[in-house]
Amino acid sequence: MKIHSFNVQPNLPENIKFLEELANDMWFTWNWQAILLFVQVDPKLWTAAKRNPKWFLGCVPQKRFEELSKDETFVNNLNQVKEAYYNYKNNPHTWYQEHRRENGNLLAAYFSMEYGIGEGLPIYSGGLGMLAGDHMKSASDLGMPIIGVGLFYKQGYVQQVLNREGWQNEEYPDNDWAHMPVTRVTDANGNEITVDIPLGAETVKACIWRVPVGRTSLYLLDTNLQENTPAQRAITEKLYGGDRENRIRQEVVLGIGGVKALQAMGIKPTVFHINEGHSAFLLFQRIIDIMNEKHLSFAEAREIVWASSVFTTHTPVIAGNEHFDPALVRKYMQSYADQMHISWDEFLALGKETPESATYCMTVVALRLSAFCNGVAKLHGLVSREMWHNLWPNLPVSEVPITSITNGIHSASWISHELNELYRKYLFNNDQRGEIDPSDTEAWAKMDNIPN
Repeated sequence: MKIHSFNVQPNLPENIKFLEELANDMWFTWNWQAILLFVQVDPKLWTAAKRNPKWFLGCVPQKRFEELSKDETFVNNLNQVKEAYYNYKNNPHTWYQEHRRENGNLLAAYFSMEYGIGEGLPIYSGGLGMLAGDHMKSASDLGMPIIGVGLFYKQGYVQQVLNREGWQNEEYPDNDWAHMPVTRVTDANGNEITVDIPLGAETVKACIWRVPVGRTSLYLLDTNLQENTPAQRAITEKLYGGDRENRIRQEVVLGIGGVKALQAMGIKPTVFHINEGHSAFLLFQRIIDIMNEKHLSFAEAREIVWASSVFTTHTPVIAGNEHFDPALVRKYMQSYADQMHISWDEFLALGKETPESATYCMTVVALRLSAFCNGVAKLHGLVSREMWHNLWPNLPVSEVPITSITNGIHSASWISHELNELYRKYLFNNDQRGEIDPSDTEAWAKMDNIPN
């Protein structure tokens, strides 16, 4: 018996067809006028669809679309959002273009285990993901040449529910790509791009999904392919799911597979940013690639990689950082040590805080092989310098090369519609969202004039 699956797509009238394009770009998540368009279609259904516009549009009755296409107010609102969207995407006068160095060729690849961009893309757990998501949105607004690299989880992170007796249960609903703002990456001939990632004695295949985030893109690797074994397909099943072995397999796919994915797409970053230690294995793949391409020694390639790598550490206690048993690391990374022509002891030393350390720490790897390292607050920078002083025992704690950049937020994502409209009216003269300089006394005076 053959089972055929069908993906039902909405048939939108031509004058409101832009809703489909809008639903496939996470830009809508921080633009209230865009969000309100979906609310106008069907408020209750929008909430029931968990504010996922692609899923939402597939649930709206055809009759409702026909009604909206004849609703002059709705069509006018849609056209305003459409104009704002295209102006945003096509505007060459971004912050980055106005501040970039002449002849600069920056392209940063930002690697993170999770991204919190919107409810319609549930591949996040907590603060690390929300920060990564806000970075992507801010990069889009500023016009920064940054792309994101992560994993596409079949079930994402656990969702907590209460049963009738009041006990907490865990649920892992499937992420259905057909109902999410993702598309498979293809080559010039329309063939879906996949990469082969060595995992110890085996090789796993991963495809690549693209998520538009305004002016930038997020690329997600996925091992849930028929060509893979059940165990291999489960690598990207759950965020932070499985045992320690599955965790290291996830991190090999993210770090090493992420570098291979960028190569397969013809993307050549000039800087690699590691958001927490999960993706630090990418440093070894980069060293191997440079050794092979430029015919350099390990030490020479290491210097090049070091100079173009950024690492952000988030965890203020040693135990909270990613540690693996050296035997488990050897199972998956021995071949990479061989390709770099270094001994296993030399490879282990790159991930050990001291020669006596019993575990292999991903944070240590990233700190040793990244030129720019930072904590996420001034106090956290101080704590991190003290915590990792053993890596630079000959330096005073104050000179340990870990600086700090205080976490910021993408304010447009966190300001309510009501406050957004208030600021737009009284601070920005009804223009689109702007920025306030805290030292601008005129801006504060405008705030004082907002009526109670």
